[in-house]
Amino acid sequence: MLGQAVFNDKNERVGVIDDVIFAPDTSASYGIVAVGGFLGMGKRDVAIPVAQFKQVDGKFILAGATKDALKALPAFEYAH
Repeated sequence: MLGQAVFNDKNERVGVIDDVIFAPDTSASYGIVAVGGFLGMGKRDVAIPVAQFKQVDGKFILAGATKDALKALPAFEYAH
């Protein structure tokens, strides 16, 4: 899952899965998706509930997602 591209239902690439957050019961709860930027510069991470992802023909799909919609979500920051 890590490093996999994320597409919307129009087959447009909208981001890349950078990380997965696991709940205390060890189930995956959020996918951290990097959006925007180029070669890692200017990217922003957003948290998307795992239940919103669908896997179709080996691709991760977020129905209705656009780059602009994902960029508008609050940035995800790791707790220190």
